[in-house]
Amino acid sequence: MAQINVDVNGRPYAVGCEDGQEPHLQELAKMFDHQVRQVSQDMGQLGDTRLFLMGALMLADELYDAKNRLAAMQAEVARLEADRVRIEGRAVGALDAAASRIERLAASDA
Repeated sequence: MAQINVDVNGRPYAVGCEDGQEPHLQELAKMFDHQVRQVSQDMGQLGDTRLFLMGALMLADELYDAKNRLAAMQAEVARLEADRVRIEGRAVGALDAAASRIERLAASDA
């Protein structure tokens, strides 16, 4: 297990992670640090616990919104797929009808 140091609101914290996950954890820590610093700017210096709580809630809110947008996009993709299948079925039917008509015309000319 790897251990790295991350800075949040100007303070270092030692954090463990799986080997190879260090860059990912550093990026997550940067995101969290940004949120904590934003809370600190907006609300003034609170205790670390409150800053961290507010930062975590802000990230949770972003995650919640992202999940809702993803669900809406997945529903839209499903709707579009159903439309594609319906339209494709209509196109196949039209082509079959045209082919039958061509065959009837060819047979009547023969």
